[in-house]
Amino acid sequence: MEFEPLGIRNDVMEFDMFGLGVGDETIDIEHPIEEGESNQLMDPFDGIVSGRISGEVYGDMNLESYEGMEFESEEAAKAFYNLYARRVGFSTRISMSRRSRRDGAIIQRSFVCAREGFRVEKEKPGRDGGGARIKRPRAETRVGCKAMLVVKIQNSGRWVVSGFVKEHNHELVPPDKVHCLRSHRHVSGPAKLLIDTLQGAGIGPSGIMSALIKEYGGISSVGFTERDCRNYMRSSKQRTLGGDPQTLLDYLKQKHLENPSFFYAVQGDEDHCMSNIFWADPEARSNFIYFGDTVTFDTTYRSNRFRLPFAPFTGVNHHGQPVLFGCALLLNESEASFSWLFRTWLMAMCGKPPLSITTDHDRVIRLAVRQVFPEARHRFCKWHIFKECQEKLSHLLSEHFNFEAEFHKCVSFTESIEEFEACWFTLIDKYDLGENEWLQAIYVDRKQWVPVYLRDTFFAEISVMQRSDSMNSYFDGYVNASTTLQQFIKLYEKAVESRYEKEVKADYDTMHIGPALKTPSPMEKQAAEIYTRKLFIKFQEELVETLTFLATKVDDNEATTVFQVAKFGESHKSYLVHYNVREIKASCSCQMFEFSGLLCRHILTVFRVTNVLTLPPCYVLKRWTRNAKSGLMLEEQTCNLLNNCQESFNVRYKNLQLEALKYVDEGVKDEECYQVAMDALREAAHKVAIAKKTDGGVSNSSGTCKGESATQESHVNNPFEARQLGGGPSTPVDEQDKKIQKLTRKLERARQKCELYRTNLLTVLKDIEQQKLQLTVKVQSIKLGMKN
Repeated sequence: MEFEPLGIRNDVMEFDMFGLGVGDETIDIEHPIEEGESNQLMDPFDGIVSGRISGEVYGDMNLESYEGMEFESEEAAKAFYNLYARRVGFSTRISMSRRSRRDGAIIQRSFVCAREGFRVEKEKPGRDGGGARIKRPRAETRVGCKAMLVVKIQNSGRWVVSGFVKEHNHELVPPDKVHCLRSHRHVSGPAKLLIDTLQGAGIGPSGIMSALIKEYGGISSVGFTERDCRNYMRSSKQRTLGGDPQTLLDYLKQKHLENPSFFYAVQGDEDHCMSNIFWADPEARSNFIYFGDTVTFDTTYRSNRFRLPFAPFTGVNHHGQPVLFGCALLLNESEASFSWLFRTWLMAMCGKPPLSITTDHDRVIRLAVRQVFPEARHRFCKWHIFKECQEKLSHLLSEHFNFEAEFHKCVSFTESIEEFEACWFTLIDKYDLGENEWLQAIYVDRKQWVPVYLRDTFFAEISVMQRSDSMNSYFDGYVNASTTLQQFIKLYEKAVESRYEKEVKADYDTMHIGPALKTPSPMEKQAAEIYTRKLFIKFQEELVETLTFLATKVDDNEATTVFQVAKFGESHKSYLVHYNVREIKASCSCQMFEFSGLLCRHILTVFRVTNVLTLPPCYVLKRWTRNAKSGLMLEEQTCNLLNNCQESFNVRYKNLQLEALKYVDEGVKDEECYQVAMDALREAAHKVAIAKKTDGGVSNSSGTCKGESATQESHVNNPFEARQLGGGPSTPVDEQDKKIQKLTRKLERARQKCELYRTNLLTVLKDIEQQKLQLTVKVQSIKLGMKN
């Protein structure tokens, strides 16, 4: 057919798609976009300026194009042809454009059936100079279809149809499958909102698609496929993070290659997509051995609306400084993800759980902690609840300026359960808050965040107002609300280096700058030689305060004497100290030693009046001393644990890798072998998923520790046991494989026993170190006694 000449500009020659002529004043541009070549979807409604076509609405599904039809814009023409294609059952793309040589403006567009033309294979040179090997042949989609719509611009600025071919040379797609065609797959605004909401709740692509299908009443009404959903989730995640998580993963892999004791692990969701990432460097893992009695899981990014979902595990070192135990990038916040993260962290720490753990006030995190750390005392961050108070009770705070201070005093400065309860209900009655649901909820959880209920457990806090449990203390000044993933790696390294330098400086000050003594007490001199500088200053404060306290004996029996201790002139505010004279052991009602690991002024007052001149060894925690990280044998054992942790993993990794490569080499030879290999690998992946749920295994790249599973969870399919999955009768090779598997299981059990023995040995070595410290303290005490 020939196209009718329509309104030709004086600087443009007529052009048709069959090569009837190319003017000297125009430039032809091809757009060889092929269906399946790009993940980016073509939105048929992008940039539509006008919706009217010669007085008709372009969305009229019964309207068919004809030569001479006018559009108010190029975008309107594209949208019209795509809607027409959806009704008929084919996909569209842009084939060619023409630009004016005068100003470069587009003056003609050609929209064609996606199956127009034929694919031209482009040979890429290989390493040997020949053509590159095609990894996966693509399906042939081009069949030379001639269907098209050609539009060109007129002097008036309107676009007119200069060519229209209706007939196709291939079968058209039925209405119930048209949503699979590329040009008709579009993630709409409402669908994006729903995807974002469900993704934030930790639901994967499959679950989200199920919800969308139910919401829209069928897959054809959704308007896109699960692959499109997955692509949108990936791009949305990258926009939020400010980079691709793969960048961080590559960094972690490189760190592991440089040092095999560097631990990292990746969680995969049910769709085998990367979900969460955890890592711990060798220094963090060894720090946990010395200071892992209490841990803070820091999720400040949620309450502060950080761009980066970054959550470190931190603790407190012997100088009272924050110390790192590992980090996580949380792309999924479901209960299963938190459980995976805590198990993985526990594995990296060689299976030793902490005595106590502090987290956000969050139901999902609480369930995961209860599941993974059943014996640990779980505390909610008090400062996080104070921040919640500002949000939940903002109306009250704006009306009553004193409420926040009274609330803070009620929580932080009450010294007994009875005092807190009375103060709480007084506050509730005063401001008429009995019906407030948030206050009712945090009162129910009071035993997990109000200090008076927690003082019987060690949390390494040496001050009532200490903010070691305030989140994000380790990375203060480095990671903030605007930090992107691209910036994070360098900032992370700077923060770790800075914290290390501060610890070295504190070590130097402790060793070379002697503290000023304020009393003639032998106990003060002893403490100055044992504790780090910061901890000694805190101890010194408590010791000096004893000079203003009086201890009155209120009960005495053969085993224990009870003293009532109060500050001079403040007898109404007293504390009870139970003192065992024979064992030189004491306990105070304030429970400061149980909570912080330092003796309180009340016990020190009793020691003063009973002539206990030096610190009993049982009250000197090594974690607070100058020698907290000393002991050659202990350090050697630490290194052995970190190195041995990786051995079994490396063996399994190599075995699986070799086995997988066999199936790759054999499976690509022909289509039948390829299909058999794929079926076997899918079955293997299914078994891995079942084993993972049963044993709670995690994928990692730096070794495993006590309690790990022999199976590994990963974001890619691990093709193990594929030989046994192909079906068919049992062969001698199968019998031999079964024997090998049986021996492997026995070897794994033996290895687990060895790990248990190693752990027990570490405990014995720690006891030896503690006894050594106690003997040192006793020797010093005897020397001081002889001098006196």
